[in-house]
Amino acid sequence: MKENHLKSAVEAVLFAGGSPVEAEKIAKALEITETKVNELCTELKKDYENRESGIMIVKLNKSWQMCSCKEYAGCIRTVMDLKRNTPLSQAASEVLAVIAYNQPVTKAFVEQVRGVDCSGVVASLVSRELIEEKGRLELPGRPLVYGTTEHFLRCFNITSLDELPPLPNDEESEKKTEATDGETQ
Repeated sequence: MKENHLKSAVEAVLFAGGSPVEAEKIAKALEITETKVNELCTELKKDYENRESGIMIVKLNKSWQMCSCKEYAGCIRTVMDLKRNTPLSQAASEVLAVIAYNQPVTKAFVEQVRGVDCSGVVASLVSRELIEEKGRLELPGRPLVYGTTEHFLRCFNITSLDELPPLPNDEESEKKTEATDGETQ
């Protein structure tokens, strides 16, 4: 297949897929390497950016997806009569952060970090497809372990967990606490 046909084929696969498609699957279907798929997807991404399209190509871990640009979300909601997602509660944000930075983790680990029951929040995050079950530990009771999803990456506009901001180290946290304590006295 010629270069321009390969790029068009990748574009068609991403469009038809709707959800993220692994580069490996595209490579197998088109009988090319994953490296070539990533090159073609990167070219497509630049093509859409250069023409200021309402559609964009995003990379999510080892997958690629075609989606609409966020600045058109209001128009899309109106036309499709979609209800706006409610924002995450403080508790849900905290649980999501614990899971994102420590995954895979059990619900018990999250509860130990937060000091409160998290069953309802974990269920809510699973239903929103921000986290998912990643398996079970080989411990008594075989507890479930959770991790984030590709939907999480899309929602936070990152391509991998490596893009999460670094956690403050203990020394920085102590200095901030000491500075705040000094101001209140």
